[in-house]
Amino acid sequence: MNNLALLLALAEGGGLMSLQVNLMFWTLVIFAILFLILRKWAYPAILRSVESREKALADAIEAARHDRDEAARLLAEHRAQIENARDEAQKLIAEGRAVAEKSRADLLEHTRQEQQELLERAKRDIGVERDKAIAQLRREAVDLAIAGASKVIEEDLDTDKNRKLVEQFLSSLTTEKR
Repeated sequence: MNNLALLLALAEGGGLMSLQVNLMFWTLVIFAILFLILRKWAYPAILRSVESREKALADAIEAARHDRDEAARLLAEHRAQIENARDEAQKLIAEGRAVAEKSRADLLEHTRQEQQELLERAKRDIGVERDKAIAQLRREAVDLAIAGASKVIEEDLDTDKNRKLVEQFLSSLTTEKR
């Protein structure tokens, strides 16, 4: 049907490119009225909407910038805390090593002291046992000497008096040897 109307318009002598003043006038009037209506009511609403959207975008950008700065600050804080924790851990490890080394040194010193005391006690005990053995040997030597002398003389001598005499003799021998 459109094709038919177009053919009729061409047949009447009007072409697509022909100027029609009447149609042009009414098109300009409608355009001007529509422009004024849009300018009065639609454009302010559209401009407010665009401006609010623009403000919202600016606010979002500013909030994002603020959040990024806050995140960078928090990241720096956390890195500093981690570094402090590492330093503290290294310090605790070093202190633990120092305490362990001190304990080890104290334990070694204590063990050395105990060893020295044990050696000294052993030397004293050996000395005491040696003196006891020497005294026992002297008593036995005195007893043997008295018994031998008794048999030689064949008479019973006073054992206490003879014992003192032999002990004095043996003591004089030991002091001369030293």
